[in-house]
Amino acid sequence: GLFFAKPMRSKGYVTMLDPFQQLYGKRMGGLLFIPALMGEMFWAAAIFSALVIISALIATLYTLVGGLYSVAYTDVVQLFCIFLGLWISVPFALSNPAVTDIGFTAVHEVHQAPWLGTIGSLNIYTWLDNFLLLTFGGIPWQAYFQRVLSSSSATYAQVLSFLAAFGCIVMAIPAVLIGAIGASTAWNQTEYGVPDPIANKEADMILPIVLQYLCPVYISFFGLGAVSAAVMSSADSSILSASSMFARNIYQLSFRQNASDREIVWVMRITVFLFGASATAMALLASSVYGLWYLSSDLVYIIIFPQLLCVLFIKGTNTYGAIAGYLFGLVLRITGGEPYLYLQPLIYYPGCYPDENNIYVQRFPFKTLAMLTSFFTNIIVSYLAKYLFESGTLPPKLDFLDAVVARYSREHMDKATLVKSDNIVLNELAPVNPRHSLTLSSTFTNKEAFNYVDSSPDLSNTEDN
Repeated sequence: GLFFAKPMRSKGYVTMLDPFQQLYGKRMGGLLFIPALMGEMFWAAAIFSALVIISALIATLYTLVGGLYSVAYTDVVQLFCIFLGLWISVPFALSNPAVTDIGFTAVHEVHQAPWLGTIGSLNIYTWLDNFLLLTFGGIPWQAYFQRVLSSSSATYAQVLSFLAAFGCIVMAIPAVLIGAIGASTAWNQTEYGVPDPIANKEADMILPIVLQYLCPVYISFFGLGAVSAAVMSSADSSILSASSMFARNIYQLSFRQNASDREIVWVMRITVFLFGASATAMALLASSVYGLWYLSSDLVYIIIFPQLLCVLFIKGTNTYGAIAGYLFGLVLRITGGEPYLYLQPLIYYPGCYPDENNIYVQRFPFKTLAMLTSFFTNIIVSYLAKYLFESGTLPPKLDFLDAVVARYSREHMDKATLVKSDNIVLNELAPVNPRHSLTLSSTFTNKEAFNYVDSSPDLSNTEDN
């Protein structure tokens, strides 16, 4: 809310990929669409696997028909259902005779180890790595920015972000309590029987298990309804996010710049159906949907997040740096391995160890290392390419991506084109000359990103740069 909502909304972007295509070109926008699409698709498939067929059909159908309006209005109802369904279940589960006081089991071993848990000294860096991934990797998602960019103003987009933070905490409390209840239950005293969910490797299903075996039937109905609402609330956002990015950034900006609004709407409807069907098929057929989403969410953190930082706040980055950062981050992430996909690492960082499947697990925070490498590679390569072309070390014909030399000519062309506009302002006719010498502070800080005017821009004169 502080750093990303206002610049994105004030610029009048339509999707999260717009600033990348504006600065780096449509090719780079297409490359960044791949990890963004993977994240949305595998996330949708992972949550569809909870309640597949009915939830998938319903979520896909109303998203297909209503688009963002249906997603926004149903989210209100679904959030209410989640809040009511989970909170109403907690008192009944806590009062079940088979449940021991969760305050006591938090620090004492009764039916299993204390549920509060501890972080061993060897795992601190792994927890820190995942904490940073969840914090910053949760930002560059179209599902979030489609709310920000559809807000009535930049200020409202910021307020929405702040309120959502507190809303997430409130929503998380009953889920934490239900997990604690599951760890504090003598399951041999319930209809679930023995062995317990951990021994049955069903610990990830503890929420519906608690609702089914520790609550009355009519309360279970409300609780499982909350789970269904949560599934559909997340799935519709992911499907709409993927389809809107494809229709806007791939179809319209890359192939059909003159496409009408009606045509774009129909492309979105078709892709909503295709992406929804694909996510459902993955949920039904793939054996490790969660592992695929885990890897794709890492790619969002490692590739898209540093690119978003550069495109919004670092002046002077260009397509050469963006591609280099993309490749370096991708290589470092894949070579780090992934136990969920049984992918052995090629680089063994300090502290790695084999798990029960003899797949080496990294303790070193290599994901954050890959993200930082991608970020600084983008900056270094961008300024190196800028220096080589501007100093004449490399001839202009080698600027095959039109990222440095041709950019200045486009700036002059844009000023000439502005003369034809009816609402031209005289001070806009001032010549734009490239600055070859910049101070260090002005070079590496895009101060304009922090000083946008809070207004709703007129998109009718926006040009595709």
